Amino acid sequence: MSFRSLYAHGFARVAACTIVSSAANPAANARAILAEAQSVHAEGAVLAVFPELCVSGYAIDDLLMQDVVLDAVHLALAEIAEGSRDLLPILLVGAPLRFGERLFNTAVVIHRGRILGVVPKIHIPNYREFYEKRHFASGAGTEGGNIRLNGAEVPFGPDLIFEAEDLPGFVLHVEICEDVWVPSPPSGAAALAGATILANLSASNITIGKADSRTLLSQSQSARCQAAYLYAAAGVGESTTDLAWDGQVSIFENGVTLAESPRFPLGPQSAIADIDLDLLRQERLRNGSLDDNRRYHDVQAGDFRRVTLALEPPDGDLGLKRKLARFPFVPADPARLSQDCYEGYNIQISGLAQRLRGIGVRKMVIGVSGGLDSTHALIVAARAADLLEIPRANILGFTMPGFATSDYTKTNAIALMEALGITWKELDIRPAATQMLGDMGHPFGRGEPVYDVTFENVQAGLRTDYLFRLANHNDAIVIGTGDLSELALGWCTYGVGDQMSHYNVNGGIPKTLIQHLIRWVISTGQFDAAVGDTLTAILATEISPELVPASEGEAPQSTEAKIGPYALQDFTLFHVLRYGFRPSKIAYLALMAWEDAARGEWPPGFPEEKRLAYDLPQIRHWMTVFLRRFFAFSQFKRSAMPNGPKVSGGGSLSPRGDWRAPSDGNAAAWIEELERNVPSGEEG
Repeated sequence: MSFRSLYAHGFARVAACTIVSSAANPAANARAILAEAQSVHAEGAVLAVFPELCVSGYAIDDLLMQDVVLDAVHLALAEIAEGSRDLLPILLVGAPLRFGERLFNTAVVIHRGRILGVVPKIHIPNYREFYEKRHFASGAGTEGGNIRLNGAEVPFGPDLIFEAEDLPGFVLHVEICEDVWVPSPPSGAAALAGATILANLSASNITIGKADSRTLLSQSQSARCQAAYLYAAAGVGESTTDLAWDGQVSIFENGVTLAESPRFPLGPQSAIADIDLDLLRQERLRNGSLDDNRRYHDVQAGDFRRVTLALEPPDGDLGLKRKLARFPFVPADPARLSQDCYEGYNIQISGLAQRLRGIGVRKMVIGVSGGLDSTHALIVAARAADLLEIPRANILGFTMPGFATSDYTKTNAIALMEALGITWKELDIRPAATQMLGDMGHPFGRGEPVYDVTFENVQAGLRTDYLFRLANHNDAIVIGTGDLSELALGWCTYGVGDQMSHYNVNGGIPKTLIQHLIRWVISTGQFDAAVGDTLTAILATEISPELVPASEGEAPQSTEAKIGPYALQDFTLFHVLRYGFRPSKIAYLALMAWEDAARGEWPPGFPEEKRLAYDLPQIRHWMTVFLRRFFAFSQFKRSAMPNGPKVSGGGSLSPRGDWRAPSDGNAAAWIEELERNVPSGEEG
């Protein structure tokens, strides 16, 4: 398949559809169903879910029992089956069918000219405005049955699951309307038996507030079952004798709303989205509770009959129909981002406050460089001191200029410490660093401009050494400043270096989130205006370790020029850490998210001048850097990382928490998969 095909990367395009219903006119409804099926076929969808009883119409009362209508339903199903021969999607259509001596409310599963199976509704409502038991029997007890339709015997019963043999992870279960309104929906047992896509054919008349209830049920069922859930309700054309209809169609995945259409349409419409089958598989693999629940309820794969089919999905570029965050750790929605910043900041504060309270220490030592990380750690420490009613003067801040420290960052560091009212001091490490390099016989000690890793780490190590000894001297603890992204890439000096502290408040915060946390602190007035002004100046600073002096006219040392744009590296980190995706899939997602700066949403407050785009060669290059550093280089630093709170649902790298890995591992398998499956050229 083309690299740009969504079906090459574990996605499946699905649709929840509603039509203009024609009461007791199956022939007209068949034409409407096929017209909408043709529309979603053109979009590349492999599944289309239609409303309950859409072939006959739902609100036709006793006409459901008329032979003329029921015979016409059979003819309409044959027409739909014939019309589906050249269509890609599986069609799920609702129809009243005679089975034995009773009438059943069913979902008929049709694909490429064949009726694959019929699933009857189990829970038949008979309260308030519903009188379905007047017409229908429950499907409970029909397991293992067969029904003759369209000249063939096909499976009939609620024990059916439909599995695509050519799209791994596509395992479909069908339930009908009321089935999801009960404490234990049939789809729950099906999910335990392996179903990943749960579809609900619904009629569900609309009353005030009912749409929210449907969404709550569908969304929560998708979350509990770690599955996709498609919901399609009847809309325009249904009889409004005593009821009204809103045509609510929605698609959910693992508790997230992927797509929903406007309600009360005047014509047919569909919600279309690309569900991530790999994501669902990984969630179930990592979260053993679903399988434990299967064991508890003694659900066996054999409890369901599996009907297999070949989808033959398209292999071209169809785009990607789902919201895809450029910054997976940073929501683009302003309200969600504000909530995340509030929670993240207070998680850090409460973690530090508890550590200080637990060990009985009332002083903190912190190195303040004027960069983002130490700035954020300092404002966390200041608020923790306020929470514990410790004077801010008990925070001992040190700016420690080295050979490449700029006046700009040092000035900002001092201004911030003064504005916060902490105790601060400048401690110049250059004399001690020069002596150490000289004692080692390093060329710089003889005055030669050799700026190698030893030169850099002597400075980083001395700073940390001073901080620990200052903590000893003042009965304090050292507050760590290094962030999650640096830990992922190993961009920190091990041992006596910025990798180590007594407690690291930033270890669970990715670099791409820190700037937004600081913006939130400014915008919500957590500190006075003087602090806010300095924080604003720091936000504009180039990310740099400031360890290597720049020659006249040269730009300062750039972290991102060395280890890659944090935007891309945090994107890869999230999908490796949270889902364990293959590099090729992450590269595809990154391309969809980053190839066009004008496509999709940016987080609020993100500077216009930094809204960049990345092409596939750039993504491939920087992912190679990430994979080598993350899997083959940096684990020994993470294995010995200090305590600090997990902040993001995307995960942490603590060996006592989300991530355990061998320190002497390698990246060979990841690099090989990337090189094999991700084109080196632009398009693929």
